[in-house]
Amino acid sequence: QVQLVESGGGLVQPGGSLRLSCAASRFTFSSYAMSWYRQAPGKERELVAAITSAGDNTNYADSVKGRFTISTDNAKNTVYLQMNSLKPEDTAVYYCNAKRTTVWGKKYDYWGQGTQVTVSS
Repeated sequence: QVQLVESGGGLVQPGGSLRLSCAASRFTFSSYAMSWYRQAPGKERELVAAITSAGDNTNYADSVKGRFTISTDNAKNTVYLQMNSLKPEDTAVYYCNAKRTTVWGKKYDYWGQGTQVTVSS
């Protein structure tokens, strides 16, 4: 059974930093595009950052550009989200996502259970 397990969330003051981790197991991690999403109370889930399976291209939501960095460690089957200069509006549950589409068009889409990030003084 595929597993994505997030960790690293918590309470941090505005301007602080956190690093989220997502450990993947039971699938070929290096074949998947990895992403971080977040969902704040009363809002839809939104894409925060994404990285290609080759790790050669990243994409960020405008609201986090210059503050957040996504990266992967294929040896550890782990994707990270380094979050700096955190703002109260970054408060949300953060989810790890793995996606892959095979050459035959079969889609794989896996989610973690989420980790809470709260930015407050």
